[in-house]
Amino acid sequence: MVGTRGVPARYGGFETAVEEVGRRLADAGHRVRVYCRSGNSGLTSYAGMELVTLPALRQRSLETLSHTGVSVGHLLGRRTDVAFVFNAANAPYLPLLRMARIPVATHVDGLEWQRAKWGGAGRRYYRAAETAAVRWSDALIADAVGIADYYRSEYDVPTTLLTYGAPVLAAPGHDALAAVGLEPGGYHLVVARFEPENHVDLWVEGYVRSGARRPLVVVGSAPYADAYTARVHAAAQGDPRVRFLGGVWDQRLLDQLYAHSLTYLHGHSVGGTNPSLLRAIGAGAATVAYDVSFNREVAGDEGVYVREPGEVARALEDAEADELATQARGARLGERARAYDWDEVAAGYEQLAVALAERRAPGPYRRASRRGADAVPARETEVVR
Repeated sequence: MVGTRGVPARYGGFETAVEEVGRRLADAGHRVRVYCRSGNSGLTSYAGMELVTLPALRQRSLETLSHTGVSVGHLLGRRTDVAFVFNAANAPYLPLLRMARIPVATHVDGLEWQRAKWGGAGRRYYRAAETAAVRWSDALIADAVGIADYYRSEYDVPTTLLTYGAPVLAAPGHDALAAVGLEPGGYHLVVARFEPENHVDLWVEGYVRSGARRPLVVVGSAPYADAYTARVHAAAQGDPRVRFLGGVWDQRLLDQLYAHSLTYLHGHSVGGTNPSLLRAIGAGAATVAYDVSFNREVAGDEGVYVREPGEVARALEDAEADELATQARGARLGERARAYDWDEVAAGYEQLAVALAERRAPGPYRRASRRGADAVPARETEVVR
C-alpha cells in the first residue's frame, strides 16, 4: 500500500482505509506492506502489517510525490503480487510498476484538482495525473458513487466502488469532555482540516449570525494553511461562544466529542466519502452537511443540508429549538452507519487483489481521455441506502 502517510492512521481518509483494510488483510493471512512517511510512527510493524518508513520533502507541492517516488523505488527492489496506490496524484510512477509487471489499482479519491489550495499549475497537474491514472492503472477504486459517476461520465471507464467503514460507537462515555469544559449534548461540533473546500469558515460565520445558545467547538488545523486559518478565526469575530480546540489526537476524546454533540457540522465538499462524516454518524451525531452529492450519499434523508451562512444559522437554531427531534435524527443516522462495514470493505479489497494477481482486472485504458478540456464534473448523485 503506497502513497499515504502510513499507519497508525493519524491524518485522513487514506490512512484510515490503509489501517482498517490492511489489518484485516493481514488477519486473513496475507502479507501486507505499508509505506509510511518519516515522522509518522517509526514502527516496523503494526497490527500484522509490515511498515517501511521513508523520507519525504517537507513542501506541500512535493511531499506526496517525493515520498511515493522513494517508496516505488524500494518496492521495485522487493517484488509484490499487487500494489494499491492511493491518490491519483501519484500516477507518474504507475508506468514503473507496470514495467515491473506489478498489477496496480489506484484509489483515485475525490476531485483533487478542485481544491482551492492548488493554483493554476497545480490544478493542471492534477487533471493530467487523473488522466494518467486511468491510462496506467489495472483498476480504479472509487469510494463514493459520485466519484464513480465522474469517471464514467468524464472517461467512460468503470471503477470498483469501495467505500469506507463507519465505526459504530455504542457507549463511548463522556468523562473526557469535562477536561475541555463540555457537557453531553451541550455544544455544536466541527472537525476538519482547515482548508477552503472543508468550509470551516462557513460554519463559524453562520454560527456567529445565529442565536444559538450552545457553544460551537471547532477541532482541526492544517499544515501550509496559515492564511485560511486566519480567515476562520476572523469569521468568529471574537464571539466567546466559539471555541477553537486545535488538533485533537486523543481518539477517546474525539469519539466522545462526536457522540455527545448536539449537532455535527460537516463541510467537506470534494473528497468523496469522508471518514469524519462516517465517524460522526456512527456516533449518532445529528449532522448538518454542506450540500453535495457525496454527503447526501452518506447521510441521506436524515441529514440537513446547507450552503449559505444564513442556512447554517437557521439549522442550528432549529436544532436547539427541538432537541428531542435532533437527538432522534442522530439516532437514525447511527442506524444508517451500519451499512458502512469495514469487514465488507476489506473483503472487496481482497477480491480486487485476487483479480489483479490473476490478471483479471479491467484496465488499463490507454486511449482514455477527458471528454473536453473544460469538462465539468459528472452530475451529482443522490443515493439512498
